[in-house]
Amino acid sequence: MKVIFLKDVKGKGKKGEVKNVADGYAHNFLIKQGLAVEANTANVSNLNAQKKKEAKMAEQELAEAKKLKEKLEKITVELTAKSGEGGRLFGSITTKQISEELQKKHGIKIDKRKMELEDAIRSLGQTMVPVKLHHEVTATLKVYVKEGN
Repeated sequence: MKVIFLKDVKGKGKKGEVKNVADGYAHNFLIKQGLAVEANTANVSNLNAQKKKEAKMAEQELAEAKKLKEKLEKITVELTAKSGEGGRLFGSITTKQISEELQKKHGIKIDKRKMELEDAIRSLGQTMVPVKLHHEVTATLKVYVKEGN
């Protein structure tokens, strides 16, 4: 019997897959547990429509990420911090501070976990911070740290 998996079933199939399984297994376990539905024409067309919708949504997310990348690469986030000799900061600038400043000054909300800064910024000057917006799109944000009192 052909079934469409609604959820991942270990060793049998992943969500959205259409597979042939034993009739008893399909009726007594998969369909009863809500893990799969029979692959009739109506269900297959619903699956195809859902896949198209998901593909369209993914395409839209990618387009939005590209727009945001263009916006971010034009922006320079300016932060002030106390520093000692040689431009070394007392403390450091973290991704949380960068994220908050970006939200406050430019109205762009980006999760601090998306900023791929290996170590916190510990010196004055400009630093390039990579920001992962989408699994295919990474922007580079300029962060300028200046002397403050």
